[in-house]
Amino acid sequence: MKTLKLDNIDRKILEILQANSNITNAQLAKEIGLSPAPTLERVNKLETSGVIKSYHAVVDAGSVGLGVSTFVMVTLKGHNKDNIEKFIKAIKNIDEVIECHHITGAGDFILKIVAADISAYQQLMLEQVSNIEVVDSLQSLVILSTFKDSKSMPIPS
Repeated sequence: MKTLKLDNIDRKILEILQANSNITNAQLAKEIGLSPAPTLERVNKLETSGVIKSYHAVVDAGSVGLGVSTFVMVTLKGHNKDNIEKFIKAIKNIDEVIECHHITGAGDFILKIVAADISAYQQLMLEQVSNIEVVDSLQSLVILSTFKDSKSMPIPS
């Protein structure tokens, strides 16, 4: 992955957009001290280069009826390319899995899963996740409370 050379204005743009992606180009231009045209050009450059991947609304899970969040450590039956590809293909089809990371250490993958309640979580695990043919073992960690859940990346200077 190629790293784009960012100047102080690019960093400021990224900080502002991470805090409020709904800001208008005119408001953004005013905050960074440029006119709207070069501001838009810089934002477009950040988007086309892949620095800005997308824009999203951050939804509160509890407000939409998702009361249980967990991390699940997954160990595959064999850590080979075929099993990894089968697992990834299957996990991408489970909407409740909102994050999937290939990791080092005790397991092969860590998942973040959301569900309505413990019963729904149990059903999801029994009927879908544990039925993925290459899964050897699962270790669930129920999230009791969250003290930091930042979606903003620190932009190095």
